Amino acid sequence: MKAEGNIAPGPVLMGFRIDGDVIEVAVGDTDLVLPVVRPANPGRPGQHGLEIVVAVTYGFEARREAVGERITARIPLTDEARCRLAERP
Repeated sequence: MKAEGNIAPGPVLMGFRIDGDVIEVAVGDTDLVLPVVRPANPGRPGQHGLEIVVAVTYGFEARREAVGERITARIPLTDEARCRLAERP
């Protein structure tokens, strides 16, 4: 969902890639506006999805693509991977 509460127009693509002990989840759509991670605010109604994604993953990237945007999150599958990803800047 976008900040306005609307789903992005056009197709939505989702992909998964396992890289050793890390899984990458990528979602792409045709929206041209990249999402912005907002500070936690329990009093704000809605718009907590990206906040949750950032809190539970160890790597988040939002980038423009030729026809929209791609959001990628890296999720460790083992404790060792979690520690390794937590050490990255």
